[in-house]
Amino acid sequence: MSHQKRKRKLKDKKIFFLAGFPRAGNTVLTSILNQNPDICCTPNSVTLEIYKDLFLLKETEVFLNYPDHQSLDNVLNNVLNNYYKDWNYKYIIDRGPAGTSSNLNLLKKHFKQPIKIIFLVRPILEVLASWIDWANKTPNSWIRKIGKTPTEACHKLMQPKGLLVKQLKCMENLLKPENKHHVHFVDYDEIVFKPQETINGIYKFLNIPKFKHRFTNLEQITVNGLSYDDTIMGKNMHTIKTEGLTKTKRDIKSILSKEIIKTYGKIKFV
Repeated sequence: MSHQKRKRKLKDKKIFFLAGFPRAGNTVLTSILNQNPDICCTPNSVTLEIYKDLFLLKETEVFLNYPDHQSLDNVLNNVLNNYYKDWNYKYIIDRGPAGTSSNLNLLKKHFKQPIKIIFLVRPILEVLASWIDWANKTPNSWIRKIGKTPTEACHKLMQPKGLLVKQLKCMENLLKPENKHHVHFVDYDEIVFKPQETINGIYKFLNIPKFKHRFTNLEQITVNGLSYDDTIMGKNMHTIKTEGLTKTKRDIKSILSKEIIKTYGKIKFV
């Protein structure tokens, strides 16, 4: 199919969202979904930051001096369509914190398609152990920069404004009765041990035609000629095991301190 024909055909592309816990299979799920030539799941996205920054203009003196809401709302209403205008895929899955209360409210007001969020979850102690295990092997990791010891780093991740607590709040928000229809939860173990069933569930939720995916010989993520630059956060942060889906066996008790296990091991979620 020629570029021009494909572009005409994809004028009304559908946009979905991928969010959830870190170290919960985001990267490997993206690699699998991107096998479908009609899908582009983004490695990361700044679109929700664009929404937020544009909306905050309404609080500036310049805007309040001439509060042209309609014109600014026209921009907000088309953020995602304009951002992905030249991405020649039928379905875009935008990876970012779509489940936060503020972001979801902005999408409800300014995104003119049905909001569908795939949200990945994993037990908190497994996430923390995965982070610390990676940091122990990565001298320049950002985890080492937020805490002098693994225990301190874990506490920082679990602070009210810490990365993991933000995701717990996202999940809490998405579980509210008025939001539950927007979300499809996927557990990390489901991706690893039940990949076909998991993919089928995602396609059903998104209401798009099925595609025959493979779960071996996976590829590192490259989108529009760009790959992750892991020199920013630490080596191999987004490197997947290309041979297939496996779960790294970790002895949580040898990686995390008793203090961390006792403090955060009781956190449960649906």
